[in-house]
Amino acid sequence: MAHLFFIDPLEKLNIKKDSSLMMALEFRSLGHEVYLLFEKDFYINNQSETKLVVYDFEGSFKEDGIYLANFKATDKKIFTPSKNDYIHMRIDPPFDTRYLRYLWMLDFLETMTEVTVLNNPKGIMLHNEKLEAYKQTVSVDSYIGASEEGFLNFITHLKAAQVEELILKPLDLYSGIGVEKISLKDSNLLEKFRAMVKEFEGAIVAQPFLKAVYEGEHRAIYYDAKELGVIIKKPNKGEFLSNIAQGAQFEKSELSDELKNLCQKISEDLLKDGVNFIAFDILGNTITEINITCPGLLVEVSYAYNKNLARTIGELYL
Repeated sequence: MAHLFFIDPLEKLNIKKDSSLMMALEFRSLGHEVYLLFEKDFYINNQSETKLVVYDFEGSFKEDGIYLANFKATDKKIFTPSKNDYIHMRIDPPFDTRYLRYLWMLDFLETMTEVTVLNNPKGIMLHNEKLEAYKQTVSVDSYIGASEEGFLNFITHLKAAQVEELILKPLDLYSGIGVEKISLKDSNLLEKFRAMVKEFEGAIVAQPFLKAVYEGEHRAIYYDAKELGVIIKKPNKGEFLSNIAQGAQFEKSELSDELKNLCQKISEDLLKDGVNFIAFDILGNTITEINITCPGLLVEVSYAYNKNLARTIGELYL
């Protein structure tokens, strides 16, 4: 049994706090056979064996045993995936055509070789990270689309509810990329909507700005429908994005019983579609995003708990 971590080029990653590299190192420390698979080496065959070029690696953790001190790929070898092997789909979003191609290819490989892909490609394709959150009974009042008439009707609805500020964001990006906060009194509101539709070539999400973000946004990580840990991320003074990569602070936290039960139910439902690894983003009492493409912040949550949670995941495969 081997574990292949299908990842972006190392030069694109923040080595110090990359969840995938953390998992690769910790899985190996548990005795698992582990390799790296890069985009440039990934392919499939339909009439003969798919023999992938994979890489060995070496690295170490800092004294805290959580953040990475160093990491590098080393020797390469040929690996033929088969039953009982795992490929961890850890390519970073956005969920664009490039990403979709990889999901199609991984699904094909899973069918042809019986290798297990985590998260399951079909599961990822079925569940958009934002729309899955908006399906919940308690969710953010949201408009999704490119229709100007629909957008203006939504603005009228928000004004009637005495909403003052709006969030516009693309449907398929991540880490706060493309997010704008705009006053409903802004005379250029429609023009900004049009510009974003043009820039991102399609449907845009519009939502009332939730002031709960100033109190912090929770990130709850689940694996195999079990909670691993929860942190709260707080934006810097004067900011509205609680993104750690952009300087937000974080600390250990916990969810209310109501939210815990909801996350548990969602995790159990998604597990039926082969979605093992989930990271929930929560503002106030509302789940705003259900991250399944390449859930992150495992390093930060581990640090808050003073426990390497990648080890907890790796132990499931012993």
